[in-house]
Amino acid sequence: MTPEVDAACETYSLLHDVKFGESAPMLGGARVTELENGGKIGIRRPLRDTEKPIVRHYILVNDIQATVEAAEKSGAEVAVPPMELPGHGQCAIVIENGIESGFWQL
Repeated sequence: MTPEVDAACETYSLLHDVKFGESAPMLGGARVTELENGGKIGIRRPLRDTEKPIVRHYILVNDIQATVEAAEKSGAEVAVPPMELPGHGQCAIVIENGIESGFWQL
């Protein structure tokens, strides 16, 4: 997440030999590309004033609700509870000791 989306996309395009798509409204306006290994990179602008530039990884999980509950039990704060992104599955974000982690269920 960065206010300089185009510059970041250009850098990651060179690093990974990929091309980013146009802004995807259902993904917070992120520009997304797919990697050869099946992973994806999405780069978007902050959605609120309190968001700062960050690299946040998302871990693919089988049960997002159980994963978020386990993270919460271990002391993580739930920043974004599991939410549906039509056509993209569900995502959630937790913060533990200042480190943001995302979870994704397809």
